[in-house]
Amino acid sequence: MNEIIRSIEAEQLKAEVTEFAVGDTVKVYGKIKEGNRERIQVFEGVVLKRQGGSNRETFTVRKLSNGVGVEKTWPLHSPNVEKIEVVRRGKVRRAKLNYLRGRVGKRAKVKELMR
Repeated sequence: MNEIIRSIEAEQLKAEVTEFAVGDTVKVYGKIKEGNRERIQVFEGVVLKRQGGSNRETFTVRKLSNGVGVEKTWPLHSPNVEKIEVVRRGKVRRAKLNYLRGRVGKRAKVKELMR
């Protein structure tokens, strides 16, 4: 039974996934369906967390929109995620950045990782 599930999950994985980590600022190009039309909408923000594994892996992106924090959780291998583009790398020391939710302004920034 497990091998059957693994084979089905392996088919659903994307062939190529962009490498990004927690703390990175990314642009997520998501497909939006409106009636019979389909368009791509860009959601740019900081990656708060990555969780799960295999085809169930998800990541959460947070941005400020008109002074209000907006978070969106995306499945990594979803067909609705067109592509993920890394804008800048972040220097963080933990896996989940939940503490950013309570911060505003400069305190909510993540330092840039210089390579």
